[in-house]
Formats: sequence, C-alpha cells, structure tokens
Amino acid sequence: MKLSTKGRYAVMAMADIAAQAEGTLVPLGDVSERQDISQEYLEQLFAKLRRAGLVESQRGPGGGYKLARPADRINIADIVTASDEPMQVTRCQGDAIDGCVKGEKCVTHELWAALGRQVYGFLSAVTLGDVVNQRNLALEASIRRAKTHPVSNMAQG
Repeated sequence: MKLSTKGRYAVMAMADIAAQAEGTLVPLGDVSERQDISQEYLEQLFAKLRRAGLVESQRGPGGGYKLARPADRINIADIVTASDEPMQVTRCQGDAIDGCVKGEKCVTHELWAALGRQVYGFLSAVTLGDVVNQRNLALEASIRRAKTHPVSNMAQG
C-alpha cells in the first residue's frame, strides 16, 4: 500500500489537535514542535484540511486551528483523502488496468485491488476519536461496519 508522509502527517497533526481540549484553538507551531513536522509543511496540509471542512481556523494572536466537528465524527479515510493522498496498492489506477502489465490485468491484480478496498474500508470505519482515545481500532472498525451493514437473520421454518 502506498501511503506517503502527506497522509500520515495529516493524521498525526489532526490527532494532536484532537488531543487538546475540545474547541481549543491550537497554533500550528505547537503541533509542529510536538510532532516534529515542519510548520511550512503543516500549513500546506491544513489548507487542504480546512477546504475539506475538517478543521476551522482563526488568524491573529490567540489564533490557530480546531476540529470542525467532534473527533468521533471524523474518519481517518477523510483525513487521508483530504490531504490528496492516493491510497494505492496496485501500480494500476484504482480497479482499472491502466499501468498494469502490458495493458492487461496481471494475475494478482484482483488480490491487490481487494486489499486496497479493505484498507480503505478500515480507515473509513476508524475515527480520529478512536485513535486519540487509544481504543481497540480493529474492534471499533468491526462494530461500525456491522452497524452500517447488518447481517440479516433468516427466519428458520
């Protein structure tokens, strides 16, 4: 799976802000120092996160960033996607065959494409609140997926 520093740093910085008191404006300089990420890089990332509606900002003295909604309502996939980070497992573009072997699907294409969908599904089911509160991520993701896609019990007769 290809996930460069952009997506990882965006999640780290958002988790840092989520760990502060809810509604507190957090200067990027503070996040930069705590997470050891350059402030200039964070400014680029947070412009994207703000455009995606994940954070709100306030300029001037006492300014900074805060979450646009509660951490339990922000999923990790949204953060990674907002940072313009492609979640790619194959060398192909998504489920398409562009970039595969000589214009045809390689023998392992479906394996890697399915893995990519599973990873995206997992990141969609894990919230920023789960990460910050150090919950069991696999369990939380499974519970959320079960609530979203319940298995119906068939009546036996």
